[in-house]
Amino acid sequence: MCLGVPGKIIEITGVAPFCTAKVSFGGAVKSGISLMACPDAKVDDYCLTHAGSALSVIDEEAANEILEWLRCYAK
Repeated sequence: MCLGVPGKIIEITGVAPFCTAKVSFGGAVKSGISLMACPDAKVDDYCLTHAGSALSVIDEEAANEILEWLRCYAK
């Protein structure tokens, strides 16, 4: 089982299909996230990320719901 963590894409660099993104995970920012599995992702999109790769684009409501769930169970 893997954990997909939602984050907001704040910057995209590179040329398709080798684009990478800077993603904000509730304030913690990670750069170098691969967008190979999400070639249509854009800045301000939310994505589920695992092991340095964006796996899918999700809507903001779903991202916030997952983040809230993680906050509750991380305590």
